[in-house]
Formats: sequence, C-alpha cells, structure tokens
Amino acid sequence: MTVWERLKRDIQAIKERDPALRSSWEILFAYPGFHAIQMHRIAHFLYKRRLYVLARLISAITRFFTGIDIHPGAQIGAGVFIDHGVGVVIGETAVVKDNVTLYQGVVLGGTGKERGKRHPTIEENVVVASGAQVLGSFTVGANSRIGAGAVVLQEIPPNSTAVGVPARVVRLNGKKVDPLCHDELPDPIGKCIAEFRAQIAELQERIARLEEEKRSLEGQNYGTDNHQSL
Repeated sequence: MTVWERLKRDIQAIKERDPALRSSWEILFAYPGFHAIQMHRIAHFLYKRRLYVLARLISAITRFFTGIDIHPGAQIGAGVFIDHGVGVVIGETAVVKDNVTLYQGVVLGGTGKERGKRHPTIEENVVVASGAQVLGSFTVGANSRIGAGAVVLQEIPPNSTAVGVPARVVRLNGKKVDPLCHDELPDPIGKCIAEFRAQIAELQERIARLEEEKRSLEGQNYGTDNHQSL
C-alpha cells in the first residue's frame, strides 16, 4: 500500500466513524489523532532504519502537541482512528492492525521490563473504549470490543466483548449492537449479584417453609400429648 493510499484510508476511517465531523478540512487541521498517526508513520520509517534518536524526537514532539504517545517502534495499520486521543499510549512492540478504533485514555502497554514482544496485538476492526488498558503480549481478536475502563490481561478471542477489571469476555446472546456503541455493554458483576440475590431469596423461602413445617409438627405433637394425658 502506497503512502497516498494509506493516507486516504486514514481520512476515510474518520469520515465513517466520527459523527461530529463536518468537513474534511477539520481532519487536516483539527484532529490530533490523525496528526499523531501521520507523524508516527514518519517516526516509524526512521526507526526501522535505526535512526532511533531522530525517531524518538519526532515522537516526543508529537506527544507534546497532541497528547498522544506512540512509540516509533509500534506498528500501526491503515484506517486506524484515534478519537480525541488525549492520554493514548501505544508501546514499542504493539501492533495495531487495520480499521481499529481507539478512544481517549487507551493504553496498549507491557507488564514489565522483559525484552522482545511485550505489548499487545490488536487485530482488525477492534474498538477499544475510553480508559481501557490492554497490558501484555497477547492478541485481541478481530471484531472484538473492549469496554470503557476495562483492564485486559489475557487474550481475547475474535468477535468478543470484554469488560471489567480484570476484563472478562461476555456474550451478547445474539443481540445486534452498533460496533461503535460501547455504552451498551453488559455488566457481568451486576449479573452475578442478581444471581446471588435470587439464590438468597430461594434459600430464605425454603427456610421459611421448613420453619412452618416444624411449627406444624410441634403443634401436632402438642395435641397428641394432651390427648394422651386425658
């Protein structure tokens, strides 16, 4: 893919996914996520040619102006959209494939000082919502969604939704949801609490029945004892 084709894909991604967009000129002059990705492509080009200091300098300048920190070593695909972008951090060995959407505050980080691949791989068409942290060397499968504020510490299979701290994979039971609508995620903790309440209510009902049976038996025994005494 040529530089021009990749640039067009990046612009088209914003047009398709940002309902606030009014003009293509806004993308060119007022979208820090777009600026950060284009500057990263230059930094990554230099990084691959071992011009590490110059690549890191471009990355640092980009972070200063956009609030988005992308290590020059990270691999960013075409059509990636960073919405708002403040606080987004993408580590050195992270791989972000085509058509991924990242919201503000997302961290694609590592979990220690180990060498080699230590950051996540985000497959195609993944949406990572605001404040989510994906930490470690594993893969988030294609077409998956990471809920706002989630902390993902293990691999996520394709076509899944992960929420919570630590993140759990939850099923949508066939319910069709807009792929960018990350405010309609299920709540697995709330579901567990509801199940516990139902179990407690059932146990309370059984205890009440047993107590009623006990009182009934005591009443029968009391009547039998009185009859025998007469």
